[in-house]
Amino acid sequence: MSQEGANKSRRRFLTGAVSVVGGAGAAAVAVPFLAYWNPSATTRAAGAPVEVDTSTLEPGQRVDTSWRGQPVWVIRRSEKAIENLNELEPQLRDPNSDVESQQPAYARNIHRSIDPEFLVVVPICTHLGCIPSFMPQPGSLSADWLGGFFCPCHGSRFDMAGRVYSGVPAPTNLPIPPYRMAEDGLIVIGEDEEAA
Repeated sequence: MSQEGANKSRRRFLTGAVSVVGGAGAAAVAVPFLAYWNPSATTRAAGAPVEVDTSTLEPGQRVDTSWRGQPVWVIRRSEKAIENLNELEPQLRDPNSDVESQQPAYARNIHRSIDPEFLVVVPICTHLGCIPSFMPQPGSLSADWLGGFFCPCHGSRFDMAGRVYSGVPAPTNLPIPPYRMAEDGLIVIGEDEEAA
């Protein structure tokens, strides 16, 4: 074998060896890089539906939970609180829930819920993200207060359906997450009623 043939053979071997080592190195870098973009088990679990048992909840009480890293309150409204929703419409900025992104289609009604007795709401003020106080008792904030939510940060007020009053800093109603009513008094937050 000539010198030139030996050099070509050696060159081919070296080129192949470098290609194999380079490919293995690229794969070694790509696998953890691609795995980094997959959500962790904790993150996947945080987005999973949450079940809330409302069977022992009395009118005027709430259950606190979280879904997708946000607080969620499930509130059982009294008959009087449901009746008062009609009286407040002239005082509200968006009484008909016209901002569609604030709630699923099945909650675009006066009580902003599937069942008028239960409100499922994300209690984050739409002004600057404070958590409002839950004040269900009429007269607890002022003489004309019929119950609802009061944000102590800048004075925004919401009724017992999470609808924002006119003339306050909050621009929109409190958000309603997707949810569905299940059997035995369970509410499943994170599963859409229409998709179930």
